[in-house]
Amino acid sequence: MDWPHDPDGEQGSEGMRQYGHAVLAKKIDEEEDFPLTAAEYVEQYGDHPIRIDFETVVSVEEIFENVEQEEFADFVEFHQELGRAMRENGYWFYEGADQFVDGSA
Repeated sequence: MDWPHDPDGEQGSEGMRQYGHAVLAKKIDEEEDFPLTAAEYVEQYGDHPIRIDFETVVSVEEIFENVEQEEFADFVEFHQELGRAMRENGYWFYEGADQFVDGSA
């Protein structure tokens, strides 16, 4: 796919390699963009690349195909729904801290 910009370039990752949910969240302004609809977000950013892991890049539109909520009242709702959609559809690979510590410390 031809992307409108390099997913690892300045516009795609703000100078550092950023992944998935972080890139999606940085595209909106918490103070000014809410309420926000999924359709508005996809219309504006649908063809933008989102790096999922070191070898996988998908479009915003592909991620939003799995988003069920049509409107977000605030940043928290946006984060929660995007996180749910990404986890349920294989776009989220963080296993949680409990995967790395045994809790006996």
